[in-house]
Amino acid sequence: MSEDELLERLLSRFDEAVALLRDTPETSKPRQVKRVIEAARLILMQKGGCEGIEQRARQMEEAGVFSGTDWADPHILVASLTRHAFRTSSIDLLVMEVLSELRLLAVARGDYKHPNLSMVQAHHFLTQVLALNLEMLFQGMDEERRTNQGQAAVIPDLLLSHLVERIGYEHIIDSLIEEIWRILKQRPIQLESVKQMITQIAICQANPEIEFGSSGQGADRLVSALFGPTEGSREDPGLSVYLERLQGMDQMALQNEAGGAARAMHDTGLVSAYHTVLVRFLDGSEDYQHLVQDALGLSSTGRECMLCYRSLVRQLIQAAIHADTAQALYGLALMLERGIMYQPPVAPALWRQLALPLCDAAQERMRLAYGDAQKPRTRLLEGVICMLGQPLGVGQGNNPTCQSARALSMWAYNDPDYLLQMVAWAARDDEIVMHFEGLSISSGELGAGMTLHMPLDLDPVSLLLVPHLDRIYAEMGRLCADRNEDLHRWVNPEFHGWWAGRGFRIAVDVATGKLTELEEFLRHFHASYHPYYNGNQPVIHPQPSGIAVTDTAGRFIGWHAITLLRVALDPDNCMRVYFYNPNNDSGQDWGQGVVVSTAGKGERFGEASLPFDQFASRLYIFHYDPLEPGYPATVEKEELDRVIAMVEASWGADRLLEPAVQS
Repeated sequence: MSEDELLERLLSRFDEAVALLRDTPETSKPRQVKRVIEAARLILMQKGGCEGIEQRARQMEEAGVFSGTDWADPHILVASLTRHAFRTSSIDLLVMEVLSELRLLAVARGDYKHPNLSMVQAHHFLTQVLALNLEMLFQGMDEERRTNQGQAAVIPDLLLSHLVERIGYEHIIDSLIEEIWRILKQRPIQLESVKQMITQIAICQANPEIEFGSSGQGADRLVSALFGPTEGSREDPGLSVYLERLQGMDQMALQNEAGGAARAMHDTGLVSAYHTVLVRFLDGSEDYQHLVQDALGLSSTGRECMLCYRSLVRQLIQAAIHADTAQALYGLALMLERGIMYQPPVAPALWRQLALPLCDAAQERMRLAYGDAQKPRTRLLEGVICMLGQPLGVGQGNNPTCQSARALSMWAYNDPDYLLQMVAWAARDDEIVMHFEGLSISSGELGAGMTLHMPLDLDPVSLLLVPHLDRIYAEMGRLCADRNEDLHRWVNPEFHGWWAGRGFRIAVDVATGKLTELEEFLRHFHASYHPYYNGNQPVIHPQPSGIAVTDTAGRFIGWHAITLLRVALDPDNCMRVYFYNPNNDSGQDWGQGVVVSTAGKGERFGEASLPFDQFASRLYIFHYDPLEPGYPATVEKEELDRVIAMVEASWGADRLLEPAVQS
């Protein structure tokens, strides 16, 4: 039997399964859906199978394949989730995702007029899918997918190839570049995935078979930032060749190299391996050491700090700045700009960090995550420098540890010497000791916390500290579990630091999960943090807060820990709350028009922001200073009613108290 004959037979069986599903009563459809999925699996493993399913998209959906599933409402699907679906070990989940993508492709091409999705929306979604899975498109099957999915591992590859044939590379590249710039504006510490995507763009640019046409604007800046940030490295000559070129340059040429590398770094947040070669060369030369300041792109603040602590900075460069740890260079520049070395404990703590011995457990953890290209001590020092320079760039990875990530960010932001002390304890002693209401808690004596497995998708400092902090946080929660109130009231100040307000308000009754005294909750939040109602008092210390995260339809997803950083007017004179979100990407759509901004609204690097009322509509916990209550009575009821309506139409919809029964 030829391949074409086999495909025709499989499509015929699929048509029969879809017809049976269409005629099956709703209560019995799940069993028939399973039959459709099995028929589709066999088709999608064949060349030309995706096209066959695409042609049947309308019949498939109208028969009820997606009814009652997450794919039933295509207008609220999230493109980033496809990365997980394409790698899942659940073949049924994989097939359902692929069927959904082919349905959207039929809509995007105008073959299927969907009642809830336009051609433009479908096309945009699919370009995002391709952009987010570009690595899989170019690199194909890996061992993880081969192991998890068996023969079905060819399905994502065939789908992505089919999508790119239909949509075209030019749309992928534009979407990918836009996505990269959006992420870079948030200045995360971890940038390996971004660097991989830029590498794929560079490969595409070098491939004569790929025509970009007018697309790809902005790609050159990204590619050059990594592979040719200066005149001497423009054609990506290799590190050894570049070093030889530096040795033959005069001062003017070296100054131009330093300026070019610094501009590329601060423009994108990316650091090229060539930049590290340049800085190490300049730092090792008596004649050109002064150009290191130019290569770091320092302002007068950073230059003065560097001159005051020149010996320490030189040691940090020699120990931490290598081609494999290039991002530490950006962290060092920002750390100097923050001026935190002027705090008396910080410089001595960094000297200690340079000589700190790592216990066996800490070394093994570093090697598991980062390999042996650099020593574990070097990797940890890189992480320390990056976190001190970019305290709002910390991400929790794919782990339920937002509390620990928030604490690390808060300490790096507000109490850097305490963070360095934590690192010393964990790295040297494999133990952290904290206190809860006078009781000493040792991480070495506790079992697992929120995460059951050792997370590896973290920056070096988080990789070291999160397992300890996670266990301690869980133990603090256990110690106050019988108090019949929300544990965050007591745990947050003890865990995060003395500056966390002892005043505490929550919008949800812990016992029932229902909304309680919502108007009073919002009134006091306005009075505590809104400049118009608190006497124009700025936020002095970052405050731990809790939000109810919702999806693009405004439906409740879960509780999440954030840090409230400041409240201020944005460039459009809109009062906004600026906050830190430990999620790896702060730019999220929470439904009802509540779209979190990460740039363009007065945000500093790493901040997320929302208009005050929109932020309040997702807030469910906040801390405040009870001695500075503001002026609750002055908050206008119309403003509160607007926020209450947003709460009750989103995450609070299922949490409304039943009206009292009249006797």
